[in-house]
Amino acid sequence: MFARLGAIVVHHPLEVIGLWLLLAVAVVTAAPALESTTDQSAFLPAHYESIQAMEIQQEAFPESSAPAAIIVFARADGAPLTDQDTAAVLRIGTELREATIADVTGLTPVPPSENRLIQIIAVQMTTVTDPSDPAQTDAVVALRAELSERVSGTELRAGITGQAAQVLDQQESSEKGLAIVGVATIVLILVLLLVIFRSPVIALLPVIVIGAVSSMVNGLIGAVSKAFDLQIDASISAILLVVLFGVGTDYILFLMFRYREQLRAGDDPKTAMVHAVARVGEAITSAAGAVIIAFLALLLSTLGMFRAMGPALAIAVAVALAAGLTLVPAVVSLLGTKVFWPSKNWRHEPTGTRFRAAGTALGARPALFAAVSGGVLLVLGVFALGFHPTFDLSSGSTSAESESVVYSRELVKGMPAGTTQPSDVLLRSGGGALTAEQLGAYRSALAGVPGVGQVAEPKLSADRSIADFSVTLSDAPESDAALATVEGPLRATAHGAAPAGATAAVGGLTSIFVDFQDAMARDYSIVFPVAAVLIMIVLGLLLRSLVAPWYLMVSVFLGFAATLGATVLVFQHARGESGLIFTLPVIMYLFVVALGTDYNILMVARLREEARAGVEPREAAALAVRHTGPTIAAAGVILAGTFASMMLAGNTVLSQMGFAISVGIGIAAFVMAMFFTPALTALIGHAAWWPGHADRGPERAEGVEAPESAARAAD
Repeated sequence: MFARLGAIVVHHPLEVIGLWLLLAVAVVTAAPALESTTDQSAFLPAHYESIQAMEIQQEAFPESSAPAAIIVFARADGAPLTDQDTAAVLRIGTELREATIADVTGLTPVPPSENRLIQIIAVQMTTVTDPSDPAQTDAVVALRAELSERVSGTELRAGITGQAAQVLDQQESSEKGLAIVGVATIVLILVLLLVIFRSPVIALLPVIVIGAVSSMVNGLIGAVSKAFDLQIDASISAILLVVLFGVGTDYILFLMFRYREQLRAGDDPKTAMVHAVARVGEAITSAAGAVIIAFLALLLSTLGMFRAMGPALAIAVAVALAAGLTLVPAVVSLLGTKVFWPSKNWRHEPTGTRFRAAGTALGARPALFAAVSGGVLLVLGVFALGFHPTFDLSSGSTSAESESVVYSRELVKGMPAGTTQPSDVLLRSGGGALTAEQLGAYRSALAGVPGVGQVAEPKLSADRSIADFSVTLSDAPESDAALATVEGPLRATAHGAAPAGATAAVGGLTSIFVDFQDAMARDYSIVFPVAAVLIMIVLGLLLRSLVAPWYLMVSVFLGFAATLGATVLVFQHARGESGLIFTLPVIMYLFVVALGTDYNILMVARLREEARAGVEPREAAALAVRHTGPTIAAAGVILAGTFASMMLAGNTVLSQMGFAISVGIGIAAFVMAMFFTPALTALIGHAAWWPGHADRGPERAEGVEAPESAARAAD
């Protein structure tokens, strides 16, 4: 099938390129824009308590909401606020109100904190229901400009924090990070391909081809998201960019390495490309299939952010695969050997390479290589037991110097840390109006909960059947302590202290994170096993074996554990951070498990090819490392490097993701696929291919040794 595909593409390159151009124009023209959201509540199903509380609040108080932003004032010298300072705050509040800033519906000054270190103005804004609506973030931009003018010349300093300000800073940080990641990714691909092939043509090939199809990918994702009402998380843009360029470059590399190998074997350029597509087509299609299956398994997730991320990344990989098997061969068939210009090294097989030496050593002592590489994975995997999740998305996804983060820290000098994101306890009567005595007793019960800083007077619905108690926690809303307060005593008290016949629900950001924890635990128990089974089925069909898929998945699991352990070791132990971002294990699963399987498939496919030529298991492992090792190494360096570029984005979330994924890919390429998998295959021998005996070519099946086997073994 792949030989036929290669022949069609090579002999009709202009038609193939034209078809891609037509498809790209059609998709980009017709597809809706790709939109994303930072609203965490948009990702949870309706049966969770935090979402139920939000729905009750919207039903009973459609025009009422917590402050969208908070203006924090403090003296420039850090001293307590004087009466003159307090008067200046009130004056500034009045001037800001009179400035009639668009979408700012109210500014409410609050008395100074008890220690008089800070004073705030609560800012109400137009409620937005569409996460892509810029009304609140635009209001923050205008408010910051007005505030800067009003504070100038006083002894005060001031800044804006709160949800709307945090969203704005996250967007700006994300855009800056995306630009850095994009530039770093492209530069890295160019430099590494120049080093590997010494040709600017090949170096530019992935950048041009993948850049050309990237708009198509965004269009397809936008269309699928709109059709199935999927909420795309704001962080996916950086991940999508890296996946598309990283995976796409990998597939192009696999093709070009094999193309060069066929040219060195004496094929003319067109025949070499047909043979290259035929040889690597099954392997990279199976590898891409495993990656796509792993991504699509996220459709089983409870969380909307992962249900949307899975199809989005699957689309990116599918388009990259299609381009790698059709568009790239079409372009290269037009260029011929000029694709290697000006280098002449493609004509000659390198001798005395490190991969030849590594392959020879592994073939001679596979047990030693299996023990050492497996031991490295096990040692790093032990540290994974210390993984601790954190939900600090507000500061983690922005620079520590951003205004919302700076003034969030300033705020806690005088007020409870939960002031920026208070929790809401919604009390609904069983019938009739809630009495003053019931409301007072209930408020007192909530105020007595450990970890609660203060409880405001309740807001009442028009018929007094629903009350909204704004609860300010003593700890930062995303902290472990705040989550423990909401999950335990606050919810227990809210439910237990409700008057007879009444019901209660705890909402707010902290409550959403509590429900996130529950949803993530459920996803771990379902998504991971289902994905593992589906990937094993792909491996079984490719290799026609019931044995190989088991030890290949064990190696991938060890690679996952080692990656998580290395990340824990660096960020929690070496850098002293409280934890790793809570989505990290799923993100690692997406790339380390899926792409780790990718590299395993490429190595095992070559092992099978060598074995089919009549080579014995140990020598097959040596030849596979020699021939496929350079491809996997180059692909691993490029893909790991592209993900490592995320560490330049300047925020903790992308830094942790970039480190974990790049290390995971490095482990998958240079420990697992390069040594652990071929060493195990050599040790297991012919039994690795049971019961299909995929190592037996036609000659071996008839009991006759393949004529080329002796020459290949001696090579």
